[in-house]
Amino acid sequence: MTQGRYRLAFYGDDFTGSTDALEAVAFAGLRAALFLRPPTPDVLKHFGDLEVVGLAGVSRGMSSAEMTEHLPGDFRYLASLGAPIVHYKVCSTFDSSPEIGSIGRVIEIAKSVFGNDPIPIVGGTPSLQRYCIFGNLFARSGTDGNIYRIDRHPIMSVHPVTPMNESDLAVHIGRQAALEIEKLTLPFLDQDHARAAGRFAELAKCAPDAILLDSVNASQLTQVGRLIADRAAGNRSAFVVGPSGVEYALMQWWREAGIIPPPSESYGNPSPVDQVLAVSGSASSLTALQIDAAVRAGFAEVPLDAADLLDPDKHGVVATQVVRSATSLLKEGRSVILHTARGPDDPRIGKMIEKFVGGGMSRELAKHEGGRNLGRKLGQLVSDILEAVPLKRLLLSGGDTSSQVAQLLDIDALEIAARVSPGVPLCRAGATRGRLDGLQIAFKGGQLGEEKFFEHGWLGKVC
Repeated sequence: MTQGRYRLAFYGDDFTGSTDALEAVAFAGLRAALFLRPPTPDVLKHFGDLEVVGLAGVSRGMSSAEMTEHLPGDFRYLASLGAPIVHYKVCSTFDSSPEIGSIGRVIEIAKSVFGNDPIPIVGGTPSLQRYCIFGNLFARSGTDGNIYRIDRHPIMSVHPVTPMNESDLAVHIGRQAALEIEKLTLPFLDQDHARAAGRFAELAKCAPDAILLDSVNASQLTQVGRLIADRAAGNRSAFVVGPSGVEYALMQWWREAGIIPPPSESYGNPSPVDQVLAVSGSASSLTALQIDAAVRAGFAEVPLDAADLLDPDKHGVVATQVVRSATSLLKEGRSVILHTARGPDDPRIGKMIEKFVGGGMSRELAKHEGGRNLGRKLGQLVSDILEAVPLKRLLLSGGDTSSQVAQLLDIDALEIAARVSPGVPLCRAGATRGRLDGLQIAFKGGQLGEEKFFEHGWLGKVC
């Protein structure tokens, strides 16, 4: 493998976030692919002359012990690519905890691979209406359009697995590991680059583990991109943590500096298709609105009982019934949406959790294990349905759902095909061995997308 041929490498902590980062670089005109596992040289060759390589991971749902087992190898692979910058892509809402998806543990592991220099943490992604102000994260809610401090956000403050109860990201991440985190705040980012870089260097002299960077607008984010690029001047890849704000920051700075040209290809809205299969494992209130809108638009719904799907004694019969029902509707020409919840108060959620609690798990562990195991079951359902009814397009909602479904499909990588909604591109699957080469897939986090997301993913954007 030729060292230094790539501009950027990244690891996404789930599939929805991974495609968000892929979207940012592809829309900027860079040739990029997102791989489901570290690609062999033959698989890399199949995708041509790439400038950005991504790995779609599942660490957002991992325990710290699982991270310790799996992430060092993936990080060493990314380091071997020779890209000047390696990005660990987190959700733009930073939802995580010491037990699940610990960003603090990620930083500890990264320092063992990439060295002890302070790791930049990019706090904001203005294009997704995520803003970091004096270290505090604010985010728009898709349910009412208002901006909330993340610990008061109507969706993220009550996330079923990793509720955000702290808005100061330095405090939030610092609780997940024994880390010292400094902040580079808005007043310095609004100054000229020499002063902003001087402040970064001043903070770095104190040898913190990480430096959190604010941003609320494109100008500040471009300044952040330049500061990150400055860190990549050495012989070793510079490691950075953050949402797709990292990609937007770098693309904006590289464009301003003339390092990359304007994009030669533009991505429009998806063309309509005859029918789609949509699968939702998200319990967010926004996804509930999206499911309601999908049914009004003509989707046939197939509600799933999560507890029964996860019951070893019932799973076989339930799964067979679901596959039979979905394939029958699809063969009639209908678009179909499978869902495990319609909002956080859906009684199916409580039923699933109580089943695990009854087996001896704590309630918190039951939420986590239930979601992860459910994602795997949904992945098998999707695989069986696509085996019976070949389709052109698949729409997935929910981080665990997206990650587990994609891992069970026989595909190697994803490339960008079209726009659906900010942070939610339509991807084209590349499969060197299977029948799914060319399948279009959209991966949507529970808190992303417009109310008519599923309709737009089926018929193209009509509003």
